[in-house]
Amino acid sequence: MKCNWKAALSGIALAVSTGLHADVLPAYQADNAWYTDAQSRLMTKLETNNRFNAKNVILFVGDGMGVSTLTSSRIHKGQLAGNPGEEGYLTFEEFPHSALVKTYNVDAQTPDSAGTMTAMMSGLKTDVGVIGVDEDIERGDCSTVAGNEVITALELAEIKGLSTGIISTARITHATPAATYAKSADRNWEDISDMPEEAVSAGCTDIADQLVNFETYLESRYTGVDVDGIEVVMGGGRRHFLPKDAAFNSPDAVSEVEGDRTDERDLTAEWQSQYENGVYVYDQAGFDALDTESTERVFGLFNESHMQYEADRANDVAGEPSIAQMTEAAIGVLDNNANGFFLMVESGRIDHAHHAGNAAGALTDTLAFEAAVKAAYENTDPDETLILVTADHGHVFTIAGYPKRGNPILGKVVNVGSEEPATAADGMPYTTLGYTNGLGFMNLGSETDSDAAYAMDINAGRMDITNVDTTTPGYHQEALIPLSSETHSGEDISLHATGPGSQLVQGVVEQNVVFHLVNQALGLIKE
Repeated sequence: MKCNWKAALSGIALAVSTGLHADVLPAYQADNAWYTDAQSRLMTKLETNNRFNAKNVILFVGDGMGVSTLTSSRIHKGQLAGNPGEEGYLTFEEFPHSALVKTYNVDAQTPDSAGTMTAMMSGLKTDVGVIGVDEDIERGDCSTVAGNEVITALELAEIKGLSTGIISTARITHATPAATYAKSADRNWEDISDMPEEAVSAGCTDIADQLVNFETYLESRYTGVDVDGIEVVMGGGRRHFLPKDAAFNSPDAVSEVEGDRTDERDLTAEWQSQYENGVYVYDQAGFDALDTESTERVFGLFNESHMQYEADRANDVAGEPSIAQMTEAAIGVLDNNANGFFLMVESGRIDHAHHAGNAAGALTDTLAFEAAVKAAYENTDPDETLILVTADHGHVFTIAGYPKRGNPILGKVVNVGSEEPATAADGMPYTTLGYTNGLGFMNLGSETDSDAAYAMDINAGRMDITNVDTTTPGYHQEALIPLSSETHSGEDISLHATGPGSQLVQGVVEQNVVFHLVNQALGLIKE
């Protein structure tokens, strides 16, 4: 009699994972849904994927989405659905392949987003604070840029004739999205007003200018290259594209003078004159009016600075699309190209909520990010689209104590067998989630804007939270070390993958390997 090796293997694996003797397993299988679920997941992983080449690649980057953020968000998702929470999965955690990724920069043990995203987009690690250039750069020195530029996956996709897109809930000129298209000696040179005079005089251009004139700069950098420009750009950061003149304010401007540019250039108008077939949008109504089947390119700038936190999005003056809505619309435009596309989607505000010490905000934006991944998976063909989901770095965000199963993830620690919050040696309760450093405790109640914390004084150290509801959106966790902003961490982050080429995602890898996965799938570089 032939042995069914897959069935045998799954049975052995389940016996080991459940701790049950093989004789007990049949009865356990019959009445335990968990067994069926686990067996299904294992069998999915046993399926062999022999496809390595993809038509499309979507790279999702949850900025600051470390492993503790994933675990907390997974539990939070389950608890919002009325479950204990620990047993669930985020959509992308069910992808068949995963790896751990080392995040250090060339000159830093704990990285920043500029260096990490440059590594993912170019295949070369670089220094903290610089964009689209290699480690021979000197940060802030314009003269060191020339000759040290790196080419990115997005640029290579353009050269190959694919459609390309960039989405971010941060400013579109911020470090992570900027690393897909810009070359800059300093991540902070988002517009000309941010640059020192010597850099401007030396011929360096600001990041917003490089985005609008991406096509011109790329073609001038490489002889014989002819590209048609980035098809989809959506995010925040409108101020970097407008003159410092109230006459150029958008209808939903919240500042007296919205623009920051000191060179009197309106880059939104320049983009529209350059791409007469393009649609410029700045609010929810404009976004909703997009016809993705007929629209050839979109430039969406939905906020002066960063887009709203997901929990605060309903409070926007003129409305903003969610990251899932932007992702679905981008795919609708990009998949009109029969050659395929490359799309980068960043959830930038996970990172910002962590910096503000607000776990509720970070988890809410992580779940919005998960919804975007789900939208991408449902709106693409899994046989021809490689989806990669990762982070650029983690945060000093902890899950601590010994809370019982199903204890509210945003709540105070309640030990197994107890109904009352546990107390520390100082006699006070403490929360499961916390930060090693940062602004510290704040009880802002129903406040959904994580950044409201920056208007308060630093309040690090232990606080008596006995009578505080720590599950509200405006609760900011305690922090040990007082800092004006919570910091990144240097720990590994995760990479999850599905689609052609995803089987190469395994083990512990350097962050620049992400570029090589994209290149392998799309065949961007010819040997």
